[in-house]
Amino acid sequence: MNDRAEPLGADAGRAMAADVGVDRPRAAVVAIDCHRGHLDPEVATMPAAPDVAARLVEANRAFLDGARFLGLPVVHCVATYRDAGEIAANPFWRTRARDPRATRRNVLRHNIAGMPGCEVMPGLRHPSDAVVATKKRYDCFVATDLDFLLRARGANTLLITGINTNSCVLATAIAANVRDYAVVVVRDCVDTMDGRAHHDAALLCLSTAFAHVVDSGEALAMAAAWTRGAATEGVPA
Repeated sequence: MNDRAEPLGADAGRAMAADVGVDRPRAAVVAIDCHRGHLDPEVATMPAAPDVAARLVEANRAFLDGARFLGLPVVHCVATYRDAGEIAANPFWRTRARDPRATRRNVLRHNIAGMPGCEVMPGLRHPSDAVVATKKRYDCFVATDLDFLLRARGANTLLITGINTNSCVLATAIAANVRDYAVVVVRDCVDTMDGRAHHDAALLCLSTAFAHVVDSGEALAMAAAWTRGAATEGVPA
């Protein structure tokens, strides 16, 4: 049975909520690069494997619906470049473009403004969601107003989903950690075009030093407990 159909009990959710390190978690979801440039086989310039893409889209659809039901803000971060020159300014990315064996060999042709790959995958974006479409590097905070947007919404805890686990998810989770957000990476809502070993290694690094790594059902149970706690603050017992 889907774990979202049987969420953890309130006591378990509250126990986990205490473990993220803030007294009153105020969560927002950051969905990273859930766009057609990675996840739509028909147009993707740096595609995930079709089975990975399909599973990831469905996992994110269900999780984002659950998060919105709880009233959590959802922010989509989408890589979009004015031209190939903005991409080629990164020295390592230039070496990937020159290596025909690299999974990221198409990097200089990836998500240039106007390409269909810059669109969030159908079914994942709701009108209430915010979109940060100025992402230029793996770290979603670089050259964007993501931090301002999150702080303006009162967020101190981030639930991170998306692709790729070993690059954008990893870099953004670390960047959020050093900005003193509590960080939760939603295990079944992240994946990579680079293979299982890279995915597992990234999650191991994250869980060791930067973020809590939990399944989507656990993340929603935690968020539900936080929401209940916020609703009852100041109410006499």
